[in-house]
Amino acid sequence: MAETTEVKKPTTRKKQRRAVPAGQMHVQASFNNTIVTFTDKKGAVLCASSAGACGFRGSKKGTAYAAQVAAEKAAEAVQALHGMKSVDVFVKGVGLGRDAAIRAVSGFNMQVDSIKDVTGVPHGGVRPRKARRV
Repeated sequence: MAETTEVKKPTTRKKQRRAVPAGQMHVQASFNNTIVTFTDKKGAVLCASSAGACGFRGSKKGTAYAAQVAAEKAAEAVQALHGMKSVDVFVKGVGLGRDAAIRAVSGFNMQVDSIKDVTGVPHGGVRPRKARRV
């Protein structure tokens, strides 16, 4: 009475390879890292990369060169998988990678339609600390 048990593989859906000729590029540039994300017009993520994912560690992640490499890697992947030709760029943050990421993509045979700064600006903010008495 030998029973054979079949091991079932968990079913995972295959990623769709749909053609997206125009989309958005979101650049989140902090002092410590730069994250580049390509999305379609609705905001669904197609491809992403960061300076840390490209092999940069420590303070090197915050440099303009690291942002350029991350943008090139993401742009290459999104062109290969989805055939993206033009992007609207949304930049957030104050890091060194802001301009470098845009330049890298525009030099990568991709048309930059618009550039918009979506950095958060505080209005009101937290309560200031009490005055110092000497």
